[in-house]
Amino acid sequence: MDLIPVDLLTAVLRLRPGGTVTAEPRRMDADDEGWTVAVTHAETDQDVHGDHWEVHPGSDEAVCVLSGRARIVLRPEETDGAQTVVALAAGTGLVVPRGRWHRFELDAPSDLMSIALRSGSRLEQRA
Repeated sequence: MDLIPVDLLTAVLRLRPGGTVTAEPRRMDADDEGWTVAVTHAETDQDVHGDHWEVHPGSDEAVCVLSGRARIVLRPEETDGAQTVVALAAGTGLVVPRGRWHRFELDAPSDLMSIALRSGSRLEQRA
């Protein structure tokens, strides 16, 4: 095995069944097996598709703020319900439940890390 550093801002780590970890190109349509660890540097809400809701039906998603400040907005589960907003500072994280639509809002430029099964993940334009 080659011991080569991986730029986590341009690649993802995939944690595969059987204990193998691979570095792979970043893509939204991943249907491969295994958990994905992704790091994103975001200057604005656009960098984290803040104009879209996102859902991961295959797993919970761990979202961590490595630096900066961000909010995770969870879409109401009932039609007449209110959105839930969770503020995260550097060094904190949140587990977004499987199948729960969510989006990001930045309070400052941030480095974010997410861990999830990406298979079946979808984006939906905000109304």
